[in-house]
Parts: sequence; C-alpha cells; structure tokens
Amino acid sequence: MKVLHIITGLGIGGAEQQLRLLLRHLPVRCDVVTLTNPGAVAEGLRADGVRVRNLAMNGNRDLSAVPRLTRLIRRGAYDLVHTHLYRACVYGRIAARLAGTTSVATEHSLGRSEIEGRPLTRGTRALYLRTERLGAATVAVSGTVAGRLRDWGVPAARIHTVTNGIDGAAFRFDHAQRAATRALLGIPGDAFVVGGVGRLVPGKRFDLLIRAVAALPGAWLVLAGEGPEAGALRALATRSGIADRVRFLGGCGAGGDAPGIPPVLWAMDTFVSASREETFGLAVVEALAAGLPVVHGACPAVDDLPTGLAPDTVRLGSLTDPVGELTTVLRHRMASGIRRLPPPPAVDRYDIRLSGARLLNVYAHALDTAPSTERAHS
Repeated sequence: MKVLHIITGLGIGGAEQQLRLLLRHLPVRCDVVTLTNPGAVAEGLRADGVRVRNLAMNGNRDLSAVPRLTRLIRRGAYDLVHTHLYRACVYGRIAARLAGTTSVATEHSLGRSEIEGRPLTRGTRALYLRTERLGAATVAVSGTVAGRLRDWGVPAARIHTVTNGIDGAAFRFDHAQRAATRALLGIPGDAFVVGGVGRLVPGKRFDLLIRAVAALPGAWLVLAGEGPEAGALRALATRSGIADRVRFLGGCGAGGDAPGIPPVLWAMDTFVSASREETFGLAVVEALAAGLPVVHGACPAVDDLPTGLAPDTVRLGSLTDPVGELTTVLRHRMASGIRRLPPPPAVDRYDIRLSGARLLNVYAHALDTAPSTERAHS
C-alpha cells in the first residue's frame, strides 16, 4: 500500500509530531506533503527516510492548491490519501476526490468552540462538513472528539476512533539524565520542579502555573513550548517575582542545544496541564510514562479512561479559584516527597504500535467501502 499524508504545516506541534511518530510504526510506504511551513518536523521526517514535499500555499484561499495536489496524487499513484488538520483536510479531500483516490482524515483539534485554537464559526463548520463527505472515513484521536463529530452531524458509521499514541520506552525515567538536565538548566538537584509542555496560547492556561508556583517558596517551574503568549508569560513571571525560578525552554525537540521532551520530563517532579479544552492530551500521557504525578484540566486521554488506569492524576475542577486549587494541590505534592511513580496502565493503552494497527484497519475499511471508480484507480 502507498499512502500520501497531507498536513497543513510541519512546525513543532502535537499533530505534526504525532504524524512523525506514527509513520515510524506504520508498515506501509508513506510520503508527506505539507501545505506550508516545512519546519523542524519536516527535517525529522526526512531524517527518518520519508519523502516530504512543500506545496508552499500562499494563504488559506490559495485555490491553486487543489489542482496542484490533484496532479501530485495522480502522478504518485497513491492507494490512499490521509489528511491532517483543517486546511489540509479541506483541500486534500477535494483533491483526492478529483484524482479518483480514496481518502481518510484524522481530526486532531476539534474542540467544543474552537478548532486548532481558533474560534469555530458557522462558515468553518459548514465547509468542514461539506468536505468531510468527500472522504471515506474520519478518524477521531479520542472518544471525546468522536462525540463532538457525532454532535456536528457526521454519521457514526464514518467515525473511527484511533487514539494518539506514544513510545513508552522513550520516556522511561533516567536518573542520570534528570541530574544532567537540571544542571544544564541551572536548577538545584533537590528543588521541587513543576512543569508544563505545550503551545503557549491562552487556552493552555500556563499563567495558572506561574501564579501557583509564585505562592510556593522554593518551587521551580519549567515550561517547554512556543507560542504567542511567550512574552506575556515571561512578563508575568517577572511581575510575580519568580523570573529566576522559571525556565522557558521554547520548542523542545526542534534542534539546537535545548534538551528533548523526555529529559525535560525527567527533570520535573509534578506535571501540570491546566487546559480549558483538549482533544486528547498527549503531553499528559508522556508525563505519566515518565513516572510523574499529574494535575490536569480537560484531558480526554485521562477523562475517557475506565477508573483506575491513571490513578496518580488530580483533576482541576474549580471555576472560581483555579489558582488557589492548583496551589493547594502542588503544596501537597511538594510536602509528600514523592518524586517518581511507576507508569500507570494507561501508558500501555496508548502504545503507538496499537494506534498504527488500528489505523491500518481503518485504511482497509476505507478501501473496501470506496466507490468502484476509486477502487479501480487503486
């Protein structure tokens, strides 16, 4: 089988890095096209031996993308097109249909009121639903996202849940690397370190972490990620008097001297994901694999699980005083002396190999149910 993956961009982001990890464990031949921004993940994919092309779209309304994608699909004689992220799903589904090739799409970022961090409008939703019908199946990265798709009116028979996954072995705690990373970041070996990972955008509520750590003398904070809120968060740390106890690491895994995500997690003592809304919560699963106690807001990766599979997590529930609630939880963690835990059963449930196997089943289903013209093309 030969599959073309089309994605909106390949900068450092959850969907982009999940695609790279998935391709390492997907036993089919895959090429990748990015509509724009061939960033660090594009470099990583090429290093893995994946062919990556940049379509170099000139904005969201560059309609020339459709015929260019259509020609590319035809010339590549792909059996299947797999699209990722909103713009790629819209343009990619249309191009695949024009090329006579079956397509599936993964929905990574559909929230209740936002998609990919932007407000959902009536037009955005209408265009999504009209182009969704052009594909053979839509993959949801969590049960929560599958429910949102059904609420939008996507037929249940077209929705397949394939959760995001991780390579748990890559996050197995390494005490020596913990010490080395702390030394690199200038953090005392015996300090209590709170951490967060993700795009620095308002919905992630990293400001809560800064305010809570400011109320905990001796605690340190590590934030790994890039985004438009970086300047505001740095200013908040300065105003809170803890700039010397906060480390902003930028996009870990983007190259340069910054440590990768696993060593950064090993340097922490408690992980916090305070997001108002998530479609999965991959960073939380990675933190659990690293043996960290977790405090979280919305997180389908945990919320959708049966009871007992992620026992070392605390759900933030306060609407009136989230900073006070988080401070209390962190103070308890700090006093407990607990620094590491065995990875919970949830980690095995989200093994990337299982995700790859489930996706292959979706591919087979899509090809079996494709219109006769598309099957003949394949």
